[in-house]
Order: sequence, then structure tokens, then C-alpha cells
Amino acid sequence: MRKIIVVREPREFNLGVKGVEVVSSKDYLTDPRYAELTNVRIFNLARSYSYQSRGYYVSLLAEARGHKVIPDAKAILDLKNPSLVKVLSRDLDEIIQSSLAHKDKTEFIFSIYFGRNVNRKYDRLAHELVKVFRAPLLRARFVKGEKWELRGMRAIPYNEIPEDHLPFVRHFAKEYFAKKRYDKARDDRSQYDLAILVNPEDKAAPSNKRAIVKFRQAAEHMGFAVDIIGPDDIDRVGEYDALLIRENTHVNDHTYRFARKAQKEGLAVMDAPDAILKCNNKVYLAEVMEAHNVPSPRTLIVHSENRHEVAAHFGLPVVLKLPDSTFSMGVTKAKTPEELEQKLNELLDASDLVIAQEYMPSDFDWRIGVLDGEPLYACKYFMARGHWQIYNWGSSTKKDQTGDFATMHVHECAKPIIDAAVHAVKAIVGDQGLFGVDIKEVDGKPYVIEVNECPNIDHGVEDVVLGDELYARIIGSLKRSIERRIGIAPAANATHKHA
Repeated sequence: MRKIIVVREPREFNLGVKGVEVVSSKDYLTDPRYAELTNVRIFNLARSYSYQSRGYYVSLLAEARGHKVIPDAKAILDLKNPSLVKVLSRDLDEIIQSSLAHKDKTEFIFSIYFGRNVNRKYDRLAHELVKVFRAPLLRARFVKGEKWELRGMRAIPYNEIPEDHLPFVRHFAKEYFAKKRYDKARDDRSQYDLAILVNPEDKAAPSNKRAIVKFRQAAEHMGFAVDIIGPDDIDRVGEYDALLIRENTHVNDHTYRFARKAQKEGLAVMDAPDAILKCNNKVYLAEVMEAHNVPSPRTLIVHSENRHEVAAHFGLPVVLKLPDSTFSMGVTKAKTPEELEQKLNELLDASDLVIAQEYMPSDFDWRIGVLDGEPLYACKYFMARGHWQIYNWGSSTKKDQTGDFATMHVHECAKPIIDAAVHAVKAIVGDQGLFGVDIKEVDGKPYVIEVNECPNIDHGVEDVVLGDELYARIIGSLKRSIERRIGIAPAANATHKHA
């Protein structure tokens, strides 16, 4: 397998590792040669992994391209959250206490270079931390109260390594890059209780109150004990066997932390953190859809170096999107050169990369529900009155914030629309989970706009055709996931608690 180290500036990088290519983050993000590579492992040693920085996008796009990357975007986000760091390190308490028992200070800063520490007696601790927080270069902060606790963990850039550590780092790097396998943490736990996460403050909640009642009823009918939990209940996640998220998901808020903690605790999760990570970023979606020939509007990933190409590439008007836009928020349309310049300035101030997409006017968008790789429902969402999108958050009246809808059986929907939706989901996330695919239909041809990992399931809208069966199918998917985890055959009666 080809190995590539990605750094901000290759001239500053001097590990002396043979057989490993070193490229700049700019080249990896913008040179089409790297998007076309297969059978490659990426080692991201960026100066910064902050959200929507170049270092963050290196890992995100590596995953979109099918490259094996360390650290992946999920690991980067895990490291940014102190409470999640504490949760993920909980199983390491014994090794932390035994490794640091001799320390008489109240604080200990611990550097990990490619799974090793400059002092060999800490190698086991370093190795176990890397299995949880998968990054080549890490720095941990331990604080002693009643006992030692991991209070902080961050990935560090190459240029932060102390000079006297570099000889050790070069030696560790040679051993590390000679390996064929890299450690990965494992999750294993199961029960038979369901938590449904909702948020009364969610402006565009993906399920209305009656739908939540329907989910509860379907789950209880299948033998689940059900609790409705809220954003402040993350410490309760470990009490359950499954988590169903029914509020808008974002990478940079509590919904991702809930999903990540649930996965770590061994729960069946809908939406899984990988799905949240991938579907919430239009940069990732654009690359995957192009790589897998998913029919979609012409798209350009825009950055400061190519922003002048947008008008020539698409003409005007053109649609501009923040990478993590959702429910039409963070999505805008530029109709004039002046407007394009102004809106690009605003969006590129917020993110290093922006999505530009050809404008396809239509009276409605298709939303195709896909569950575990199979079509679930088909719905037309009509544009909000006097607006070019299905949501108009600038409307002065709630009635005009959204358009009308028309739900039909999947068999009544044109086959190319259904096929495009299923193809898009399988290309992006595989065949597990619940997704909603937004599609434009132009001259009878489908164009996939995006894939949503937390699609609307509203009583009176998406359930018009299937009724209660819609909720039963979704809960059934979670139950099958639990059964797979604990080794129960699908035909077995698994409605009782599992001790």
C-alpha cells in the first residue's frame, strides 16, 4: 500500500523516512492526481486540525476518496472535546494509575510520537492511548486530584516537537511507517433499552411530536423500554442499548457527541457518528458522488485560489453552500458578479472551502427515504411560496417558511429517481442506517443534491403511505443492529432484556 505523509510545508519536514511520499496539504486538497489514487494510506501531520481548517479537510477528503487516513476526521473531532476525551479514556483508568503511580507532581504533560514515548517505561500507556485517540503525534495532559485523570488530549504538528526529542521521533517514525497494520479501538456492549434524543429548541426538528409518540409506540411493541432524552442527558447514554437521534445533527455540537459516546459504549446508533460526519459536509459528498458517478449537479469545491473561476464555470445565478449547511441554512444564491464576490467573501471567512453548484430551478425536490440500503418512502417537497428553496427562513410568517408536500409509495415513483437515491447512499455510507436523499428532476433525469443522515420523519407527511409500518421498520433496523452485536440470529425472539 502506498503511504503519503501530508504536511503544511514539506521543506520543514525532516523525519528521514524512506519509501514514504511527503506532499503539501494544498497539493493533496487541490491536485486531481491525489483524488484518483487508490490503495493508499494518508498520514495527516497538519499544523492545525481545527474545524474546517486545511488539516481537517485533508482527513475528511481522504475518507471521501477511499484513502485510509490517520487521524480520521472522527478522531480529530474527538480530540477537540474535553468531555468526550474523558469518556473515551475511562477504560484506560487502570493503566493510567499504574503508569503514573510514582509521579509526585499534580500535573504531567505526556508526548506520544507514533505510539511511543521518549521514556520506554511509558510505552504501554502511549500505545493504549493511541488505540483510542488515533493520531501519529499526540500530547496528553494528566492532572492528579484523588487520582490521575486525563484532562486533555490534542494532536500536535511536527513543528511543535522539542528539538531534543527529534532523534527519538525519527527512530519511532521509521518503525511506525514500516508497519502494515495500525491499531484501532474496539467497541463491545449491548442491552435492550432505547433512548430517543429530541430537543424542544430545535428550529427545524426532523420529527414532530406525534411522530415521536409513534416511534415510542413502535419500540414498546417490539419489547423496548423507551426514554425520551434531551441535550443535557449525555451522561445517561450508557444506560441504553440503542440511541435514536431525532434532532438536527451537526458535527460541531452535542448531537455528534451523543452519537460518538453511544458508539463507544457499544449501542446501536441512528444516526451513527460516521454518517453525521460524512453527510454533514458537502465537500465530502461532492467528492464521493463524483467518484462513484452519482448523477448530481455540476459542482466545484471553491477555495481562495480558485474563487475567480466560479462565474466562468457555472454562469449566474449560482448556488453557494457552506460545507456543513443543513435544512437550507448556510445555502445562498448569487445572481450578479457583485453578489457573488460579496457572498464568497462571507462564506470563505467562515470556512476554508465552499461548495459552488449549478442552479437548477424546479417546483419541487424529491426526498427519497432509504433504510438499510432499501427505499422506504418517496415524497415531493414543494418550494416555499415565492422562494427558490423548500425552506424560507426569512419568511415573516411560519406558514410560508415551508412548501407543500406529496407522499407516494416508492413503487409509484420513477425508477431512475429511486435508483439514484439508493446508489448515492451506498456510495457515501454503505447499506446500514436511515437516510433521506434530496433529488432534482430535470427533463425526467435525477440529480442528487445531497444525502441527509437525519431525514424528516413527520407524522402526516413521510408516513402518509406506510403509516405505523414506517416507524416499525426504523425501530426494527435498530433491533437487528443490537442482535448482530450480541450474536442473536434475526429469527430469535429477542424482545426480553439481555443481562
